[in-house]
Amino acid sequence: MPLVRISYTEGKPAGAAKALSIAVQDALMACFDVVADDYFQVITAHPAGLENGPGLVGLEQFLGIDHTADLVIVQINCADGRTLDQKKALYAAIAANIAATTDIRADDVIINLVESPRENWSFGNGV
Repeated sequence: MPLVRISYTEGKPAGAAKALSIAVQDALMACFDVVADDYFQVITAHPAGLENGPGLVGLEQFLGIDHTADLVIVQINCADGRTLDQKKALYAAIAANIAATTDIRADDVIINLVESPRENWSFGNGV
């Protein structure tokens, strides 16, 4: 059960949150063999920068990649056990899906994968 957090800059057209959600879920299903009904996400829009209080902050360039104010940060918490190739495929698929379905560039998609043992998860009822 991946738990996905998607943070993006506010001011996007209607439907942007849904497009981001679907782009990430489709990549998880394709690359991590996640089933369609395993769908848990927290999606939030934030102001760009810190000028108006808390917001989404990132460098204009990092590791040779240029970023704009349209930054999207995707954090995926999941059980461990995927291969390096699966992880690389997931990152590429998320960036490509987002770029193909929104006005956000693949360069502006930052992904963080957090793995933990299955015993660190409860799927309801404290089980």
